[in-house]
Amino acid sequence: MTESLETTTDTTDSGPGGYAAARLRLLQEGSRSGPPRRSALAELTDQWLAALLTGGARTAGIDRGVALVAVGGYGRGELSPRSDLDVLLLHDGSADRSALAVLADHVWYPVWDMGLALDHSVRTSDEARATAAEDLKVQLGLLDSRHIAGDQALTADLRTTVLADWRAQAPRRLPELHALCQERAERHGELQFLLEPDLKEARGGLRDATALRAIAASWLADAPREGLDDARRRLLDARDALHLSTGRAADRLMLQEQDQVAAALGLLDADALLRQIYESARIISYASDVTWREVERVLRARSAARPRLRGLLGGRGGRSGGRGGAADAGERSPLAEGVVEQDGEVVLARTARPDRDPVLTLRAAAAAAQAGLPLSPHAVRRLSTAARPLPVPWPPEAREQLITLLGAGESTVGVWEALEAEGLITRLLPDWERVRCRPQRNAVHRWTVDRHLVETAVRASALSRRVGRPDLLLVAALLHDIGKGWPGDHSVAGETIARDVAARIGFDRADVAVLATLVRHHLLLVETATRRDLDDPATVRSVAEAVRGATTLELLHALTEADALATGPAAWSAWRGSLVADLVKRVAAVLAGEPADDWSTPQQTTAEQERLAIEAWRTGGPVLALHARSEALAPGEAGGLLTDGLLTTAAEGLPEDEATGPEPIGVELLIAVPDQPGVLHTAAGVLALHRLTVRAADLRALELPSELDAAGAAAGVLLLSWRVAAEYGSLPQAARLRNDLLRALDGSLDIVARLAEREAAYRKYPRRRGAHAPPPRVTVAPGSSQLATVIEVRAQDAPGLLHRIGRALEHTGVAVRSAHVSTLGANAVDAFYVTDSSGAPLKPMHAVEVAQKVERALTSPSDT
Repeated sequence: MTESLETTTDTTDSGPGGYAAARLRLLQEGSRSGPPRRSALAELTDQWLAALLTGGARTAGIDRGVALVAVGGYGRGELSPRSDLDVLLLHDGSADRSALAVLADHVWYPVWDMGLALDHSVRTSDEARATAAEDLKVQLGLLDSRHIAGDQALTADLRTTVLADWRAQAPRRLPELHALCQERAERHGELQFLLEPDLKEARGGLRDATALRAIAASWLADAPREGLDDARRRLLDARDALHLSTGRAADRLMLQEQDQVAAALGLLDADALLRQIYESARIISYASDVTWREVERVLRARSAARPRLRGLLGGRGGRSGGRGGAADAGERSPLAEGVVEQDGEVVLARTARPDRDPVLTLRAAAAAAQAGLPLSPHAVRRLSTAARPLPVPWPPEAREQLITLLGAGESTVGVWEALEAEGLITRLLPDWERVRCRPQRNAVHRWTVDRHLVETAVRASALSRRVGRPDLLLVAALLHDIGKGWPGDHSVAGETIARDVAARIGFDRADVAVLATLVRHHLLLVETATRRDLDDPATVRSVAEAVRGATTLELLHALTEADALATGPAAWSAWRGSLVADLVKRVAAVLAGEPADDWSTPQQTTAEQERLAIEAWRTGGPVLALHARSEALAPGEAGGLLTDGLLTTAAEGLPEDEATGPEPIGVELLIAVPDQPGVLHTAAGVLALHRLTVRAADLRALELPSELDAAGAAAGVLLLSWRVAAEYGSLPQAARLRNDLLRALDGSLDIVARLAEREAAYRKYPRRRGAHAPPPRVTVAPGSSQLATVIEVRAQDAPGLLHRIGRALEHTGVAVRSAHVSTLGANAVDAFYVTDSSGAPLKPMHAVEVAQKVERALTSPSDT
């Protein structure tokens, strides 16, 4: 039925002021939020635009043949406070073009005057269909078209034809849509793992939810419905709160806005907000995976059926049985007891009885992971509703199937996600609930806690040949961070939980003790290797006392590597790996009955280091060597040189050629300098001036043979080993580094003033807002050494940080015997072995005082 524009009524003031006031009242209503507010905002906007259309039609002299149509999110009636208005002015082609232009201006300009974003077009139905055929995004928007005002028959005809086009073209358009979703996921990441997620564009976000609606409209496949609408609603609610909190059309949830958004949604804190968002994204992501897999299956079956159908119609006959074509769709291949493969998925056998077979869930999951196939969502759903609970402790077969699942490698992840989607993981392991979807507010971590645990098991599976008990390694990998769902030290809490879980799944008392030790000390090796002096016998003894046995040490070594690799690229490197391996070797020797190395025994010095030290003593000044190294090489192994030679003396001079081309993956800088006060912080300051970021550093004193000194005294030289990276561009000239170090040591280059000038220059330019970094923390590590006091500094990494720490330590009057610098993402964790003027460890009160002074120096905006 054709509707006359003159009969359209308006319940609001058609002017911008009336709509603006009503809109503001609606958004400020505390009692209405979520879907009711979005629907009310869409309805209010409908009334305003309908009045604008009616008024414009009178002005343009058009009484019929036009309609105003909402598309996209507005078409779905889901208007967030700052959403764009996606509107189509639809006409039948009978109106004059100039009159249509007048009508369009009468509708568009008030919207622009309101400051609202408008996505608009003026088209006939045929033009809209032609545009949709060329532009997939236009077609997706038209699938949600909704009549606002005008000729309702025009809108109805458009909806009918667009849906018919979509269903007819689905075999061609859906693969295009899938590729679009994949490209967007690569660009924006996965919503369920991002600390600053894009609620709309990231994988598992609102765009993917819209894609699922489009797939359902094609009639080729449908998404799992349970929880999907609620997940989508929670993301929309979060976006509403983000719009109201920021006052802008934002989809990305920045760190500094999360507490405010959480409060607006009535949640406890930002972590509760992220966890809710991650859970929603996980539901949408899983539904997307299942649905796209079904789309591919249907399209594959259709493609295989066409030649067979043509053969039948052509009278040439066709195979009604045998193998190949559509006849294979129903074939089942056994994988395990009660588990079969059908059409590329793992399903339950017809004879399977989940109510009588408590191990069936784990057996099906293990079979799917080992075969590299997805678990059918129908099978998982049946298991979740009918499976009989496992007895406690688990029978041996259940434990073996869990270990088989964990040891399957990358395919474990998809199977685990399928089990989680139906709540089966928390049914098997109740303690899993506390870590499920739990965010990790650390830039080093790329996963949520639960996904990190699964990824660690995946990494551990590749290391299982290195250990005698791969079963313990895989279970420890799955449980090592299980304590993060509890207050306090997660390693301590995790030890208790690991004991309970290990006993639950049927390990004996001895194995339970090993698993508890692995969880309690899963950070011990990497923290000790990177933050402690391995030449101090107390360091090695403390690790040996913690692990107690060679088997546990072997497992802990593999777990350490798997944990770091699953954390992110910043957590592991060849350098860290070599330090951990060195520590493990020393601890293994102690466990075997050999004595720990004595600190008084000089550390083995390489030929290059000895040459550098001799040259530094001979010239009385610093000597430098730069090495470009591959990450595959450990420190001390051969690598390409950045300079023309290893040695640079005052007489010979450093090569003047600046390094060109891309920066090497790892750059090692060795500095030898005659022992004198302030070398550490002075060298660190010079590196900061040259925009070199210190990734790791080590300082130690070398005693050269007494015959080198005319007086017969031993010559002392400090050797500083740095791992550095250029902050911008290529590395600086080695000659300039040495000259500036010489000037800094003799006092002619004021490092403090130069660094202060740079910081002042930085403050002149606005910086991107970000989360406020926690204050630095400086502590004394008790019992870490018998021959020195260990001062540990944890702070936000920044240019010149090591320089400030070194100056602060020097001002306290202590001597730095060795330094161990470690940088993880934006966090610096540095350990300094210090002594008093007599070379003895600091008294306890003195040590605390030193730590407090360093902390004050780092907290103060001015350098001390």
